[in-house]
Amino acid sequence: MSISDRAYADNSSAEIAQLRSMVLQLQDQVKELRQQRLPAPRSVPTRHETLTRGSASATRTGHPARFISETPVLGEHGAVQFAGPMRIDGQPVAPYSTDTTVTPVTVAGDPLTVAGEPVAVPDINLSSSSPAFLTQTGVDTAPAVFRIGSVSVKLGGFIDMSNIFRDKNLTAGPATPWGSFPYSGNPNAHVSEYRPTAQLSRFSMLVEGKPSHDVTVEAYVEGDFGGSGSNSNGVQTNSYVPRMRQAYLAADDNSLGLHFLAGQAWSLTTGYSKTLLRRHEQLPPVVDSNLIPGVTFTRVPQIRFIKDFDRKWWLGLSVEAPQATVGFDDSSFSSGDMLPAAAGHTSGPYVVYNSTGSGMLDPEAHYSLDVAPDIVLKGAVDTSAGHYEVYGLARWFRTVTITGSGYGGQARSHVAFGGGVGGSMAVPLFSDKIQLVGDVLAGQGIGRYGPSQLPDMTFTSGGAPSPLKQINGSLGLIGHPANSLLLYTYGGIESAHRSTYSGADGNYYGYGSPNTNLSGCAIMLGTCNAETQTLASYTLGGWWHLLDGRYGSIMAGLQYTYVRKFAFRGIDDAGLTTRPTANGNTVFVTFRYYPFQN
Repeated sequence: MSISDRAYADNSSAEIAQLRSMVLQLQDQVKELRQQRLPAPRSVPTRHETLTRGSASATRTGHPARFISETPVLGEHGAVQFAGPMRIDGQPVAPYSTDTTVTPVTVAGDPLTVAGEPVAVPDINLSSSSPAFLTQTGVDTAPAVFRIGSVSVKLGGFIDMSNIFRDKNLTAGPATPWGSFPYSGNPNAHVSEYRPTAQLSRFSMLVEGKPSHDVTVEAYVEGDFGGSGSNSNGVQTNSYVPRMRQAYLAADDNSLGLHFLAGQAWSLTTGYSKTLLRRHEQLPPVVDSNLIPGVTFTRVPQIRFIKDFDRKWWLGLSVEAPQATVGFDDSSFSSGDMLPAAAGHTSGPYVVYNSTGSGMLDPEAHYSLDVAPDIVLKGAVDTSAGHYEVYGLARWFRTVTITGSGYGGQARSHVAFGGGVGGSMAVPLFSDKIQLVGDVLAGQGIGRYGPSQLPDMTFTSGGAPSPLKQINGSLGLIGHPANSLLLYTYGGIESAHRSTYSGADGNYYGYGSPNTNLSGCAIMLGTCNAETQTLASYTLGGWWHLLDGRYGSIMAGLQYTYVRKFAFRGIDDAGLTTRPTANGNTVFVTFRYYPFQN
């Protein structure tokens, strides 16, 4: 039995037989065209010979023979071109894929072919500090599934099954709310949580066109099942809904070094492993959808312009959608309430700082009163010693205060400026076997850029925004002891400073009041008004390329994260200083199936 017979013994349906017959007929037409166009035979290696030599070379370099899906990918993939294009009824037919980052496939050491055509797919590469197959979907190296005119369409994604174990009950899915681990007075601090989920299953589509030799345009869409509908539940159907992660259009002019992006994507504040181009973000290869504390990121609508200088120096400007979160000592305080009176006053103003959504926004969510977009200006350089970035972030915050009532009432808008300075790096060590990565962001009102979601601002005595001084940072090592194994470890921290004003009753109000009574944090079912000052974490994990078969690849992942939360100091019932703390342990055991990559 031949190699082709062995590979297709189980697929003997009439449809496949008909398809193979059509392919053979097309090959006969190509042979006739070759004979007509090439009167004299030329000493040119055939596709079979080319792939055989490539396979032998791969064997000498230590790359094992590999199986892939039986579905053929017909393309040129570096093989010798025909004397003319393939034609049907006299019309040229474009190849199905022009992707060149492929690996020839062998069975028992010989090239696998379908009706004489070689089958090839991209290889899963775990050698970088942020492998796209783990942190994105790896769609860039996938072969084109089909073409519409001159536009190619690629599919990417994976099926994910994650088992989540937490020693404290957060009633949370695969996006851990790191700042929510409960204090000892909360019953949830004394019960564990097990949460299996397939919500992290992800899908993507990349549509690419090339109007000219130096110009590329594309559209990219990526989603998962992290959304929750009004009837989503874990009782019977677990019917969680798809959500948009990324959706943008992009264009590149390589001759001018200009790059453009418009749509929802990772913020330009996110670190990059190289360049400043989309899908090169330096994301930790963790399972948790909320990454790990200390890593700077958001995914937001934006308009971005990038200029590269010889593909080494990079300068980027991004105008991004803003949002602001608020922290206040009184957890019951909400938009439209009256602030406690400041010292020397008999009453405080009413403060409005957000509104509920409408017009396709979530009607159950609250949106801040944004005055201007967040603006990011970043510079980066790629060298043999690594990738380095530095950037500035500008933000604006707004509240509206109301004094008086009726016809004599007055409303006044208050705007405050915030932002910060940050940077990141991705440095290869020991011949790329280990990478050192890190990022930091420090400034005022930057809480939304950290996974722990510390508040961006609180209020002054007059109700104006008071951006909080904060710092976020992380440092990690990614190792590659084998081609099929990736290990990582990270440490991260997020911390905020207090901002308060003196009240007419002698107490302090704002965020982190030093005379807040925190006794309830340690009393079962007590009221705890503690506010987070610092959250520190340690993460350890890895991925194993478990199975590489004809029908795709299977990965197994393990992640452990320890978190410790420190509240601002307050007082207990005896008037003594106290500082509540909480900790938590989270473990992910994950299996992923990649149908589009081998």
